[in-house]
Amino acid sequence: MTKVIPFNDLARHNEAFINDLKMAVGRVIDSGWFVLGEEGKAFESSFAEYCGAARCVGVGNGTDALELALRALECGPGDDVLTVANAGMYSAAAITATGARPVFIDVDPVRLTMDPRSLAAARTTRTKAVIVTHLYGRLADMDALLAAADGAPVIEDCAQAHGAIRHGRKAGTFGALGCFSFFPTKNLGALGDGGAVVTNDGALAERVEQLRQYGWSRKYQADLFGGRNSRLDEMQAAVLRLKLPSLDGWNSRRRAIAQRYQQALPPGAMPPLGEDDVAHLAVVQVDDRSRLQDMLTQANIIWSVHYPIADHRQQAMAHLAPFASLPVIEAAQDRILTLPCFPEMTDREVERVVAVLTEFCNS
Repeated sequence: MTKVIPFNDLARHNEAFINDLKMAVGRVIDSGWFVLGEEGKAFESSFAEYCGAARCVGVGNGTDALELALRALECGPGDDVLTVANAGMYSAAAITATGARPVFIDVDPVRLTMDPRSLAAARTTRTKAVIVTHLYGRLADMDALLAAADGAPVIEDCAQAHGAIRHGRKAGTFGALGCFSFFPTKNLGALGDGGAVVTNDGALAERVEQLRQYGWSRKYQADLFGGRNSRLDEMQAAVLRLKLPSLDGWNSRRRAIAQRYQQALPPGAMPPLGEDDVAHLAVVQVDDRSRLQDMLTQANIIWSVHYPIADHRQQAMAHLAPFASLPVIEAAQDRILTLPCFPEMTDREVERVVAVLTEFCNS
């Protein structure tokens, strides 16, 4: 039987520097300090510098990063927060956690990121903030979206876009705040959950820093409402410090794999891949998706769909309905398919995927 090509392989990913990972974790154990210590401070400094941001605040995970960013902007009941509905419910979950109402915006049909014209049409006096998701690692059209936001603060959901760059600026530094996830499968992944908020606004950074720890201004004195316990622990910070120097190389390999897929597909199946796309996920749009799924399965190639149910069609959002129609998102639901794309894929594995894509397109 032909060997299975996995969708991802974290064992391969960590194998190359397993001894260094063990040393990093051992260093934390030996220190006797496990939360909000020197490892966390060092990673925050390094990641802020990498992103080109003034500040970085480590938090428990990417969804917490979004929620705390919203709370730092004082979003709450009675407010609308505009976001997309094709990004896995993460933004919607953060918005509803604050008591604000998600308003879903349609997307560009090629890149599947937020459409500036749809944003401008949906902007009202109730709009408190906008969350723009850099979906699949593709930077959204930030210049146009910032203009369409018309002064409403923009939060960037960079959970899939670590290191994406346009005009010399990296993901997370275009809007008021940038939110990252370090879930193990991300382009920069920890060995568990982790997240961060980056910003060039010192006051917002201070608010996020307070909110991640109960709203404290000093120990046991809670001055900010809405605070919670969401801190990047020392072991995850140590792991992320170790991995950060390799991020750009991993991004380049991901992009090269996605470009190889693109060459085998018809025009329009994937958008152009430049340095503003770090190929966190190799998502294609095809007609007759079920046939391609069957062909990949028969070739022992694992595939996925990101994401099979749009947010405005989720049962968890039903009590907030009705929502406006989102024709581009809805049309893409039956056409999107995610192919394996991780830095440790061998060239032979990539070519096996390409062979199936070529057969699909020629049959």
